[in-house]
Amino acid sequence: MNQRIRCAIYTRKSSDDGLDQEFNSLDAQHEACAAYVTSQRGEGWSLLPARYDDGGVSGGTLERPALYRLMEDVDAGRIDMIVVYKIDRLTRSLSDFARLVDRFEAADCSFVSVTQAFNTSSSMGRLTLNMLLSFAQFEREVTAERIRDKIAASKKRGLWMGGVSPLGYDAHPDPNTRSLVINEAERSTVERLFALYEALGCLRAVKQQADRLGLRSKRHSFSTGRVQGGGKLSRGQIHYILCNPIYAGRIRHKDKIFDGLHPAIIDDALWDCVQVRLQAASARPRTNGKSVDHQHGANVASPLTGKFRDATGDRLTPSHTQKGRARIRYYVSNRLLSGAKDPSGWRLPAAAFETSVANTVANHLDQAARRHALLEHPEVRAGEDHVELGQALAARLRTSDVGTLSDLVREGHLDRGRITIHLNSAMLANVLDIDPSALAREALTCTAPFDLRRRGVETKIIVGDVFCGPDHVLLRGLAKGHKWAAELQSGTPISVIAKRERVTEAYIRPRAQLAYLTPRIQTAILDGSLPPELTLETLVRARLPLDWRVQERMLGFESARPGAA
Repeated sequence: MNQRIRCAIYTRKSSDDGLDQEFNSLDAQHEACAAYVTSQRGEGWSLLPARYDDGGVSGGTLERPALYRLMEDVDAGRIDMIVVYKIDRLTRSLSDFARLVDRFEAADCSFVSVTQAFNTSSSMGRLTLNMLLSFAQFEREVTAERIRDKIAASKKRGLWMGGVSPLGYDAHPDPNTRSLVINEAERSTVERLFALYEALGCLRAVKQQADRLGLRSKRHSFSTGRVQGGGKLSRGQIHYILCNPIYAGRIRHKDKIFDGLHPAIIDDALWDCVQVRLQAASARPRTNGKSVDHQHGANVASPLTGKFRDATGDRLTPSHTQKGRARIRYYVSNRLLSGAKDPSGWRLPAAAFETSVANTVANHLDQAARRHALLEHPEVRAGEDHVELGQALAARLRTSDVGTLSDLVREGHLDRGRITIHLNSAMLANVLDIDPSALAREALTCTAPFDLRRRGVETKIIVGDVFCGPDHVLLRGLAKGHKWAAELQSGTPISVIAKRERVTEAYIRPRAQLAYLTPRIQTAILDGSLPPELTLETLVRARLPLDWRVQERMLGFESARPGAA
C-alpha cells in the first residue's frame, strides 16, 4: 500500500465579477483540481474536506484569508500536497513563491499545478516552475509599462483618464468621451477660492474666509453606497485646488503639463498670479521655533531691514542672540552694534516690533477704507471695491504676511512716544488696481503713539492707546494676599499657612500686605490700568506702608487722587 497523501485545493480569483453565480470560477477550479486528485488515488492521494477559496483578492500579495488558513494547516502538518489549477492562482510574485516553497519544504509539503505538468516534489519541477514564474512576472511588467505609456499618450492629447472628478468638474456624460464638463453649482466655489488667495495671499486666511462663507469640498457618492466629501475645506485641500492645473484647462502628467480638452474655470492671468504668490510663500523661511537662516532671504526673515530710523537718523539694523537652538531677533540702532552705550538708541524685539508695525498699518488702512479716504477723489461706482480691497490688504497684514509687510512699508521713523510709517504708493496702488497718482496723500502716512516698557523680565511694545490689560501674575498675588490676610486675622499662625503653601514665612508676609493697598491701586490692578512697570515683584520689594496717602505718593497716584489739594 502506498502512503496516504493528504491533498488541499487552493483556488483564487482576482475580481468579484461572477462570484455571485451558482457555479463560478472558484467552483470550476475546485472541480478540475478534485478530478486530478481522484485520478491520483492509486498513488495514495486523498482530498481533504476543507476548501480554501480567495475570491476578489489579488495574487500580488500574500495577505489573503484563505491562504493564511492554508499555511497554518501546512505548518501544523495537516497537509501533504497543495493542488492548484494554475501556478498564478497561488501567487504572481517570484519572491513570494520562493518564501512559500521554503515553508512547504520545512513542513514536508509539495505543490502541484493540474494544468501544468510538474510538481515541486522534484528538482526539475522546481526549475520549470521558476522559469514559468519569471516569464509571468516579465509579462506583468510589460503590461504595466504598456498601460503607463497609454496613459501618458492620452494625457498628452489632453484626455481625462478617469478617477474621482475634481471640485468644479464632472465626468463627461458620454462614457466614450474622455473629458470633463464644468459643474456650475461648484464652479463658484473654485472661483471664490482663487479670488480669496489673490486678495489675501495666505492659506490660513483663505481657510478662515472659506469657513465663514460656508464653502465645502466636492461630495462623491460611490456605487458601493459610500459617500465621501461635502465637509469643510482643509488648508491642504485648498492648496491642492490652487495648484491643480486642471482649473486652467490643462492636464498634469508627473512633472509635465499639457493642454486639456476640457474648458477652463480660471483664466490664465489669475492662474499665473496665484502660482507666483504660492511659489513666493513656499520660499519663505519657516522657523517653527528654530533658528532663522539669515543666509537665505534675510530681507524676508527681517522684513523691516533698513526701513526705520531713530530720532538721530540712525538706521535700525537686524541683530540676534542665540539661546540654545533658538535665535532671538532684534532691531537695534546701528550705533549700538559697536558696543557704544547710548540711552537714545533702540533695541526692539523683532517679532513684537514687526507685529506692532503691521497692526498699525492694518488699522490705518482699515479706517481709511471705511472712510473712503484711500483715494484723493473717491469714485462712487468703484468705492465699495476699493473698500473691500483695502480691508483685504489689512487682513493680510494681520496674518503675519511678512512679504506684504516688507513690500508695503517704504520707510519709518521712531521718536520717543511716536512712530511714523510711510507706505509704498506703487504697491498700494497695485493692490487697489489704480494709478499711484490717484491715492490720497494722507493714506500713505500713518502715525501712532509708541513706547517700550518692561513688565518684569518681559519687554512690551505699546503702540496706540496705552492699555496692556491686567497683569495675571499680579492678580493672582493680590488674591492670595487677601486670602492669607484673612487667615492671619482669624488667628491662623503664619507657620501653618507657610507649611500648607510649601513656602517660607518671609514669602507670606509681604504678599499678605497686598490686601492693604489703597482701593485706587487695587482697582487699577483689576482693570489693567496699573503702569506696566509696577509688577508683583516691584510691589513686594517696595515694602509699602499702611498709610494710603504714602502708598499712592510712592506709586505715582497722588497727583490724580480725588480731593487732593
